[in-house]
Amino acid sequence: MKRTADVVIAGGGCMGCSVAWHLAQRGMTNVVLLEREPQLGTGSTGKNAGGFRHQFSNSANIALSIESIELMKNFEAIVGTPIDFHQDGYLFLLSRSANVDTFKKNVALQQQHGVDVRWVSNGEARELSPGLDLTGVQGATYCPSDGVADPNGVTMGFAKGAQAKGVEIVRGCEVTGAKLNGHRLTDVRTSQGDISTPILINAAGPWAKSIGRFLGVDVPVEPERRHIFIASAPGGGSWDDARHAGRVPRSKILVIDFESTFYFHREGGGLLFGMGDPGEQPGFDITVRWDFLPKVIEVAMQRLPALSDAAVSHAWAGLYEMTPDHNPIIGPSSDVDGFYTIAGFSGHGFQHSPAAGRILADVIAGRDPKFDLTPFELDRFARKSMAGEANVV
Repeated sequence: MKRTADVVIAGGGCMGCSVAWHLAQRGMTNVVLLEREPQLGTGSTGKNAGGFRHQFSNSANIALSIESIELMKNFEAIVGTPIDFHQDGYLFLLSRSANVDTFKKNVALQQQHGVDVRWVSNGEARELSPGLDLTGVQGATYCPSDGVADPNGVTMGFAKGAQAKGVEIVRGCEVTGAKLNGHRLTDVRTSQGDISTPILINAAGPWAKSIGRFLGVDVPVEPERRHIFIASAPGGGSWDDARHAGRVPRSKILVIDFESTFYFHREGGGLLFGMGDPGEQPGFDITVRWDFLPKVIEVAMQRLPALSDAAVSHAWAGLYEMTPDHNPIIGPSSDVDGFYTIAGFSGHGFQHSPAAGRILADVIAGRDPKFDLTPFELDRFARKSMAGEANVV
């Protein structure tokens, strides 16, 4: 491992690898990326559902989506690695009149950004996603350019591209502290020794707060467990088998029941689904809570009756990295020169990693990122003037 670097990145998930790749594209290759686990992308990156969408309530997040999805769409041509990428759309189902009114404003905002998002009738929703029970649904929005991609493919593509340019990636190495000269970073301490560097990028996801503590900086990111379940077709086989025709979608459309946060999409021959638990408390426990599954199934059977006789073949839990306003933190600390954070994406980090990594790389390289980072500044929490993201599921 190098003992001197221009930049050290803490965290080898999609965000850290994206920053590393974009820095390398700007000629900054004396970079060390540190990942404490034996493999890259095994934290939140490796445990998410892989969705990407334009349907956000905040202009800054819509802009991140537009740029990120365009890069993922052309990932092989730009980065050099093929990825699994499907634009079969997101379908939001709304059962409360207050949420319908809110989504009307959101859709208008998304359309102002040039996004092809539309209101659909319940009949159109059933055509898009066969098998739905739309009892109580008062409105639905659909964006055909939303979809599902491969988090591991994106992460490894960025990592391999960065390495090819000279970035050093060190696995099994944990950041354990930092040295300051006054308010300026001078060294990063690791489990394999110190690295002299003027810049540390905090891309540690749910663990971003602990990296901030090493420098005396409050990074308000809290981990929150989320579950994902895979349902096999009853009797084995695939949901594509003829006997299940019309019971579930054949495409990878991602359907979200907004009020309950229940969502699902096809995953191979199975069906991936999940739902947030309003009683979940912050913490790093990623043990699967099987006692939570009946609550999910109760909602799932109402919206997708095919799940009533399905078998849950396996499940896992991962961590959302939540900020108080559900917007990410991207940019420098005003307290420590050389300390940057790119974390706190509150469930939409993977899909925004291409644009977020580009923006932070531009900032560090001294370029104009052509993006107003005010909504994502770390100091916004001290000012208590936050217009956050409402579309979090």
